[in-house]
Amino acid sequence: MDALQKPLTPSPELAAIVGPGMHARGQVVSKVWEYIRKHNLQNPADKREILADAALKKVFGRDKCTMFEMNKYLAQHLK
Repeated sequence: MDALQKPLTPSPELAAIVGPGMHARGQVVSKVWEYIRKHNLQNPADKREILADAALKKVFGRDKCTMFEMNKYLAQHLK
C-alpha cells in the first residue's frame, strides 16, 4: 500500500474540515480542496494562494499559504 492510500487519523482541527475518522492522504487533500472551493478561499489574483478562514488557520497556522506549502501543513495534522 503506498503512502497516499494508507489510512491516517486527522487532528481535531483538520477533522473539522475533512470529517471524523481515518482518511487516506489523497482523500484529505481532495476534501481540503473541496472546502477551499466551496468557501471561495483561493486568492482571485493568484489562484495558487489559499486565503485561510478561521478553520483553515487552525491547520495552517497562518493567514495564507500557497497550494505547494499546503501539503506540508496538512502532514503535521495527520497521524
